[in-house]
Amino acid sequence: MFSCNVSLATKYDYLAEKFRAGYKWLSETDIKALNDGKYSIMGDDVVADVQSYTTEPAEKRRFETHDKFFDIQYMAEGCEFFGVCTREGLKLKESRPANDVEFYDDPENFSMVFLGEGDLIVVAPEDAHKPRCAVNAPAKVKKVVIKVRV
Repeated sequence: MFSCNVSLATKYDYLAEKFRAGYKWLSETDIKALNDGKYSIMGDDVVADVQSYTTEPAEKRRFETHDKFFDIQYMAEGCEFFGVCTREGLKLKESRPANDVEFYDDPENFSMVFLGEGDLIVVAPEDAHKPRCAVNAPAKVKKVVIKVRV
């Protein structure tokens, strides 16, 4: 899935070498057999972070953004709802520059995307996202977040 404002459609090449390396790693790696943790794909420019967690009600989750990295978020096991909206106009709640993350209050309008096993979504620095949202009830998932340096 690729979703953005038309003004950003040509800003990034979602098929550039770094992205293709991440997609290839996802398709060739037995993620279910991996332990949680970080795995280098292309040095520090493309890194996979394997995560196991329990989803939460959406109202307990926050929108977040990153300045230095895109996220390729891939659902290996389970499912979740994933909030998305534009970063522009959001009200900043907390900033953690050392971790390249900022958190925001929920905007008035946003979309929720269903991520099932095998699904992925690519989130650019201009996008805010709200991951880990429970579908019907909290459930265990295994997900990979591939960080692709801008």
